[in-house]
Amino acid sequence: MNPTVSCDLFCRVVDNFGDAAVTWRLARQLAREFHWHVRLWIDDLAPLSRLRPGIAPALHEQQADGVEVHHWTTSFPDVAPAQVVIEAFACALPESFVAAMAATKPVWINLDYLSAESWVAGCHGLTSPHPSLPLVKHFFFPGFTAGTGGLIRERDAWFAPLARGTELTVSLFCYANPALPALLDCWAAGSEPIRCLVADGLPRQGVAAWLNEDFAVGNEIRRGALSLAALPFVTQADYDRLLGTCDLNFVRGEDSFVRAQWAQRPFVWQIYPQEEDAHGEKLAAFLALYRAGLDQDSAAAVTAFWHAWNGPGDVAAAWPALRPCLPMLAAHAPAWAQSIASHGHLAENLVSYCLDRI
Repeated sequence: MNPTVSCDLFCRVVDNFGDAAVTWRLARQLAREFHWHVRLWIDDLAPLSRLRPGIAPALHEQQADGVEVHHWTTSFPDVAPAQVVIEAFACALPESFVAAMAATKPVWINLDYLSAESWVAGCHGLTSPHPSLPLVKHFFFPGFTAGTGGLIRERDAWFAPLARGTELTVSLFCYANPALPALLDCWAAGSEPIRCLVADGLPRQGVAAWLNEDFAVGNEIRRGALSLAALPFVTQADYDRLLGTCDLNFVRGEDSFVRAQWAQRPFVWQIYPQEEDAHGEKLAAFLALYRAGLDQDSAAAVTAFWHAWNGPGDVAAAWPALRPCLPMLAAHAPAWAQSIASHGHLAENLVSYCLDRI
């Protein structure tokens, strides 16, 4: 058996639940499946405590699922660096910790954001020496193609689709989205019954604004053909299961985006918005890969609707073209999931990369 590897994993929460969700999945998987000794340093424990009930946001140090969870504050403790140091999403490590790393020279990983852009494979694994210390940073890029780090997926992840009802069932998880009212108008005025399961937080707030009335957790409200259910906040495992119960999943950011693909159901992605519309290139890059296995009509419908959902376009006008393509998208989903899984999963690729360098 390989000796236990120690790992410090750092995360600054920018995208509320997204950054915490990704780093928590990775930390837990490294501890559970690879028996690494993981210390997770995170600057905001509040979102993590909701994703993993039992984690106390007020504690500075605690254990959960085999992971040491530490509150990362401006006053960083004098600790010896682990054998592997991972800074998630270029979060910039404490200067005192970097100075300590110079003495032990751990494998230093910058785990970057997920992107389908073509340059990712060429940059994956590149190194950058520290300007003044004997340290080298390794850039590790998640991705959808060969030559990247792959995507997070646990060995025991369960994504088998569950039985669904006769209504079209949709899950809604999004950022604040100006396109949402027009889509809800379209669904409510349509002839097809649609049941929309609305995630807590920004999605529920957006629906409440459209309803112009209170939409508390547990409420169910009907408007025309549209039935709306306000869900409570759910754990990561429960959210994964929810994705398998729906005919269409609206997802956002990185974590739910990846889980929707493993769930093998049709989905619509709202990408995290960036300055100067830099996210548009990332959206187009993913669509170019994802729609390659679709027929012409489905590819066009997905492209038009996703662009409308992310800004340019009219979602109400794009929905009638997307709706009849859902069976095709459902048939496409397993092959797509198999394709992205063929490049290995992120944790196993990361472990292999680090073991070669310890």
